[in-house]
Amino acid sequence: MNDFLNSVGYGQWILHALVVIPLAGVLLLLAVPERAAKHVALAVTLVEAIVSAGLWWHFDPAAGMQYLSAAEWLPRWGITYRTGLDGISLFMVLLSTLLGPLSVLGSYNYISQRERGYYALLLALLAGLIGCFIALDLFVFYIFFELMLIPMYFIIGIWGGKNRLYAAIKFFIYTFFGSLLMLVAILVLVWKVFAATGTLSFSYEHLLANAGAAGSLAPWLFAAFALAFAIKVPVFPFHTWLPDAHVEAPTAGSVILASVMLKIGTYGFLRFAVPFFPDVAMSPFVSGLIVVLAVIGIIYGALVAMVQPDFKKLVAYSSVSHLGFVMLGLWGGTLQSTQGALMIMISHGISTGALFFLIGMLYERRHTREIADFGGIARVVPVFSLILTVVALSSIGLPGLNGFVGEFLVLLGSFGAHPWATGIATTGVIFAAAYLLWALQRIIFNRLGNEENARIADLSPRELAVLLPLVAVILWMGLAPGPVLRRMEPAAARYVELSRPAAGGFAASPTAGEVRP
Repeated sequence: MNDFLNSVGYGQWILHALVVIPLAGVLLLLAVPERAAKHVALAVTLVEAIVSAGLWWHFDPAAGMQYLSAAEWLPRWGITYRTGLDGISLFMVLLSTLLGPLSVLGSYNYISQRERGYYALLLALLAGLIGCFIALDLFVFYIFFELMLIPMYFIIGIWGGKNRLYAAIKFFIYTFFGSLLMLVAILVLVWKVFAATGTLSFSYEHLLANAGAAGSLAPWLFAAFALAFAIKVPVFPFHTWLPDAHVEAPTAGSVILASVMLKIGTYGFLRFAVPFFPDVAMSPFVSGLIVVLAVIGIIYGALVAMVQPDFKKLVAYSSVSHLGFVMLGLWGGTLQSTQGALMIMISHGISTGALFFLIGMLYERRHTREIADFGGIARVVPVFSLILTVVALSSIGLPGLNGFVGEFLVLLGSFGAHPWATGIATTGVIFAAAYLLWALQRIIFNRLGNEENARIADLSPRELAVLLPLVAVILWMGLAPGPVLRRMEPAAARYVELSRPAAGGFAASPTAGEVRP
């Protein structure tokens, strides 16, 4: 496979193609009839997924950042379209391209009005997400960060539920506020590095090497980056926009939002906030604050999920709990905890995406998401019930399924640095079992008391085509996580190295050795 990929120059064009293909699909959609829009979007996203699959074989984990490319954009201001990929961003890109065609296919019946606009926005959103994961210029990263905000705002606001405008505006205000803080922090960091080195550049590597030039401003710059990414995760107490956005968004919007967009926040901590300012990020005060908020998020998200009458809102709050484990892992300070955090990012994207697809399919049949409106449907839709059970158990973290590996590694790797917090976080696994198993009991088991539920149709071939790839990944990652862990290990080790504070801790001003021309 590698010989073929090398023969076509795969490494030289793949990252550019992953951004250009969906953007070209947007232009193509504007030229086709409305009735053909979903078919064109499916074809474009399938091409994207097939092309990106080569990364699994072609990517060399030991090579560090690869597929590097740079093209001058605004050279006067030090802005370059610079891209690259490592073991962290690899899986975020593959997750995005996998969910692309599944999201389109899952929308075939759900979206019946303004289809061309909907699928064009979905493709633009996909381009923005991939751009965030491959950008190695902070200005370019900011552009993609904003690009993904706009399509999601319209997807929620136009095709969402009855409170869609409220949810869309709340989503926009929270995210836009955070991104503006991040932009200010980027500009200040670039200015401080320019003053110290004489080189004006937004290059990630240049800023990483010289971030010590921030001096006494480092805590403020870290705070700006951290707040922007904490809102996106979202970390407690910045989570209040998430349930509204999830509940009101159409199915594919909820899938992309939970599975990929939330990971931009944790990715931002991994790539920017912590490596740029490790002395601040890993200081006792900041580290303690993040860990406490992560544990609160784990417990709070699980307990609130447990009392939700709406199945979709239950899954939305479960995301707050799951991503709390990711934050705990990132501050665990070990290779195990970091790899565990990355595994949870991937597993949450697969399992929660599948749950939202299943909820959307149920809503298409009954036009309700209230748990109390169901019961006993396993007798009527056995295939649906089987897949829902497998996916729910994967979200709980049952051994043998994908969710177990990440949570186990996070808890194991974080215990040494934060034993009390890790012990409390472990109860989140118990609460997850409680809210999901109780929901399963009320939805697919118990008595079949509602006559409307007796007429529900089981999964169609199209719906099985959406769900079976996700179930296959759930089983594969749970039973054989080795190939995934090996590909991410060098990048995770690099993060652990960069996140170690200097021997003297945070200094108010950089030493001569901290600034590199």
